[in-house]
Amino acid sequence: MPPYIIVLYTLFVAAVCINILINTETPSKALGYLLLVISFPVVGIIVYLSVGLNYRKKELYRKKLEFDEQEYPMLEKQAAELSRQTLLRNKDKIGNFYQMAAFSKTKNFTSSNNKASILVNGEKKFPDLLESLRGAKHHIHIEYYIYENDTIGNQLANILIEKAKEGVEVRFIYDDFGSSGIRKNIARQLRAEGVEAYPFYKINLILFANRMNYRNHRKIIVIDGTVGYIGGVNVSDNYINNDDKTKLYWRDTHLKIVGTSVSNLQTTFLTDWNFCANQKIPYSTDYFPIVNEEKKFGDHLVQIVTSGPDSKYPKIKFTLIQAILNAKHEICITSPYFIPDKSFIDAIKMAALSGIEVKMLLPTKSDSFIVNTTTQSYFQELMSAGVKIYTYNKGFVHAKTMVCDEKIAIIGTANLDNRSFDLNFEVNAIIYDEDIAKELKEIYDKDLIMSTQIVPDEWEQRPWYMKLLERLLHLFSSLM
Repeated sequence: MPPYIIVLYTLFVAAVCINILINTETPSKALGYLLLVISFPVVGIIVYLSVGLNYRKKELYRKKLEFDEQEYPMLEKQAAELSRQTLLRNKDKIGNFYQMAAFSKTKNFTSSNNKASILVNGEKKFPDLLESLRGAKHHIHIEYYIYENDTIGNQLANILIEKAKEGVEVRFIYDDFGSSGIRKNIARQLRAEGVEAYPFYKINLILFANRMNYRNHRKIIVIDGTVGYIGGVNVSDNYINNDDKTKLYWRDTHLKIVGTSVSNLQTTFLTDWNFCANQKIPYSTDYFPIVNEEKKFGDHLVQIVTSGPDSKYPKIKFTLIQAILNAKHEICITSPYFIPDKSFIDAIKMAALSGIEVKMLLPTKSDSFIVNTTTQSYFQELMSAGVKIYTYNKGFVHAKTMVCDEKIAIIGTANLDNRSFDLNFEVNAIIYDEDIAKELKEIYDKDLIMSTQIVPDEWEQRPWYMKLLERLLHLFSSLM
């Protein structure tokens, strides 16, 4: 190879390394990319240029952030004041989680006058959802990461078309990567039948690698501004467990909200919509109905928390850590993917070392060997601090939930990994209510019956090569 090629190549690698140091926010992630680029120069550079660049600083998301901040300013003032009054009235009820509920500087507002209902698996979610959709009068707003061209996908699409023909406004956002299978069929059919449908961050072939990151992982439905759905269940037959014994059992959790907090889901949807569709839907009481105080939906306090590449802070991670640190007795966590950063690990360890019972429910096997093995690389460290780890045997656990002290319940779309905390657009709901928290805890206890607790002494006896592989993958955990 000619010397000048070697010099140019060396200079290029050095330039990439400098770019990593300047533009990567966390030291662990920077070290991971540096290790990858230096150890595997060609592959490492391709990976970094494809998925490692910080798009929070890029024009696309800067534009979205600025646009979001300009929309609905009066609504934001009203929500902030409503949240302030709600917190003052319910300070005793919220108790030691008050500071988390008052996370108002990040625009995560808490509201009362809600009825929240937990929906376990697709068998509970979809019948309830379809009934609500059929009752829509003014609008249906739907936003999903995975929407598949299968039985439930077509059933839902048919209702959307039917409602559009009745004059109901129907708007549909689908992630262009997660829902790639509907581009040429359901999405086209919906548009042809009067439904407005747009992909989130459309994938172009040339920019394919870049755009695989920073996906819209949210699952939101808003009906007439007062009925909302949020959680882990995508639109897919996989989430409906039937009598087919050969089919993998999917365990997931969704939440239905009726009441004032739906306006926060509505704001999230419309800012995403205005970005995708390049529209500016103005504030209207049709989308944000003024709820009469005499009309009582329920007594549940609900806080909607969003985060993504357009957020100034990783708000979902902050609220989860705050919940862990505010707990006094027990923390029950469920997640299909667990590859968080050191701050999250330290929070869990601090809680366990303080005498709080910390339980984690994870899949026995995830849908990725690399992800599963990387997750296992945290087990020894956590168990040494007293964390109890269980793995779900009945099927694949896809729920993203947390219960603290049987006082608050968290249900949403965010996994406990860097991708959900920093790269994807996510949304969680926090319910400050003992009845809902106890119900979710009962569901959690039933899941534990179908699970196996990892015994520290037995875990230590696993083969040496698995320990080595775990440690190797752990080096790149900040990149996953």
